[in-house]
Amino acid sequence: MEDRWDAAEAAGFEGPLGECVYGSRLLGSDPFLVLHGGGNTSVKAPFRDITGRTIDALYVKGSGWDLATIEAPGFTPLPIDRLQDLLSLDRLSDPDMMRELSAARLDPAAPQPSVETLLHAFLPYPAVQHSHADVIVTLTNLADGEERIREVFGRDALVVPYIMPGFDLARLVVEIWNAQYHEDAIGMVLLNHGLFTYGADTKEAYGRHIELISKAEEWLEAHAPVALVQDLPALPPAAPVGLARLRGRISAAAGKPMIMTRHTDAAAARFVGRSDLESLATRGPLTPDHVIRTKRFPMVGADVDAYVDGYRRYFEENRGRARTELTMLDPAPRVVLDGELGLLTVGETAKASRIAADIYHHTMAVLERSEDHLGGYVALEAGHLFDCEYWDLEQAKLRRAGRPPEFAGMVAVVTGAASGIGRACASALLSKGCAVAGLDLDGSVVDAFDGPAWLGIAVDVTDGPAQQAAIDAAVERFGGIDIVVPAAGVFGQAQPVGELEEDRWRATLAVNTDAVATLLASVHPFLAYSPVGGRVVVIASKNVAAPGRGVAAYSASKAAVTQLARVAALEWADDGIRVNMVHPDGVFDTGLWDEDLIAQRAAAYGLSEVEYRTRNLLSAEVTSAAVARVVVELCGDAFAVTTGAQIPVDGGNERVI
Repeated sequence: MEDRWDAAEAAGFEGPLGECVYGSRLLGSDPFLVLHGGGNTSVKAPFRDITGRTIDALYVKGSGWDLATIEAPGFTPLPIDRLQDLLSLDRLSDPDMMRELSAARLDPAAPQPSVETLLHAFLPYPAVQHSHADVIVTLTNLADGEERIREVFGRDALVVPYIMPGFDLARLVVEIWNAQYHEDAIGMVLLNHGLFTYGADTKEAYGRHIELISKAEEWLEAHAPVALVQDLPALPPAAPVGLARLRGRISAAAGKPMIMTRHTDAAAARFVGRSDLESLATRGPLTPDHVIRTKRFPMVGADVDAYVDGYRRYFEENRGRARTELTMLDPAPRVVLDGELGLLTVGETAKASRIAADIYHHTMAVLERSEDHLGGYVALEAGHLFDCEYWDLEQAKLRRAGRPPEFAGMVAVVTGAASGIGRACASALLSKGCAVAGLDLDGSVVDAFDGPAWLGIAVDVTDGPAQQAAIDAAVERFGGIDIVVPAAGVFGQAQPVGELEEDRWRATLAVNTDAVATLLASVHPFLAYSPVGGRVVVIASKNVAAPGRGVAAYSASKAAVTQLARVAALEWADDGIRVNMVHPDGVFDTGLWDEDLIAQRAAAYGLSEVEYRTRNLLSAEVTSAAVARVVVELCGDAFAVTTGAQIPVDGGNERVI
């Protein structure tokens, strides 16, 4: 493994804590060492309080911070003497330990400290680094894992049997350290858990980490070389409606809408094609903390009921291990493996689905290497995994999390999402936890928003097959569709009816009416399988009720799409799909309008441009954001029993009223 420590870069991080920040980022930015908030680091350094007194302190990674991007405020300072006092106790429950650690913070604004704080405090070195490196867990998840570790590292590493992180682990390390430590040891391997190294400073602790991992890599390459993923025939395209149906069943099992992402890369295709897939995939995760993200094991195949029954049995068989009464977590799978579908990952959010995917891609590689070359993969027994899944600290974290965002787990398709009303709707839905596929002719839609919940697709909505392909891509990415907002539209050039040009007439109707008709026909099957009931909000126009001179094509196209939506509301109610419309007027921060058109329309009414922008009863300028707020409300629970409604968003119009 490459030692990426750069002295010039490190020099930019001041003091022991700054050096710890730099080393932590090196560790955390390598997914083969640390994934999604895993691992932790610390440094012992003086803390100066408000009185000027200097306190010997441990700065340890705080909860909620990712090593890859951590900053100095992500480390919690605690007095070492108080940590030593806690370590001297014979017994301490993890909740009590965390309460004491929280109270001991030298900075009450600092995050909650790592559950492994006492272990860091005990190790008699200034700097400590901890990871869950793939090569380490490959060696430890074997029937003879301890023997392999001793063979690979010899006297370089102490070996610690598996025990839950927390006070008990810290006390076990104290015992093993006092009995076995020698000066040749530069680290500790915690079976089924990971690697700790330590040093006089972070540079030395990091260097020792790289040294031990490199030894493991060299041993594995000699005894269990990784086969390159050969070119495999692509998995056949999955029927998008089948994916939506499966997502619906998984969401029903979870009791909430879930995001489900399909992965068909070569590694996934090879793994799901194994003859021993079910046996290998259902032995357990690489480390117990993965169970929080992936459950104990994946669902192999598509029998959701059988998976749920199995999870309930697992819960009932192990609930007695807890010291308090437990409430079962939702029993839905977070990873699905199927020979035809490939790898599917599931989460309450798109981010959670991506985390499960990252973890399971690493899991597949370890499982195959262990099973094919090292005598077989062996995970921890179910009871240990249950202890982690239903750990007091994890249960408390779930209780503190509160209610999820309103649209968490839901999926929306928004057309015209690169600008104007469409972009505002996409932004509002994302802010409420929705995953959004945004379609637009403008290629900037691809990067309109960041994050795993956004999928921007450049597409001409008047091209039916291309629009269908975009919808299918959205289903592959998120698992289904719950919300549709057709916002793409064109105003067209103003022309009196007597001077209408057929091409311009047809071009306006193609975007404003025909494309929406094609879209609704395409999304109906997905909306019918929505676990929350499909929701459609069509962006129509004030011109439906109050058309303007010279805009026949625009007014007629919006009237037609309104009638289309009304018919859909009638036809789709039996499927639990609600269809509503909004009628904006004069939304000037959209792509429909430019300064020339505003000036032209203002002149047609004998108004100044400012007067034209606010020509309504409330004298208010209607914005894209204002329209989006109404659209999002119509998609929410407040309008759960409303369909076929037409809502003006126009500041009040005498002709409409």
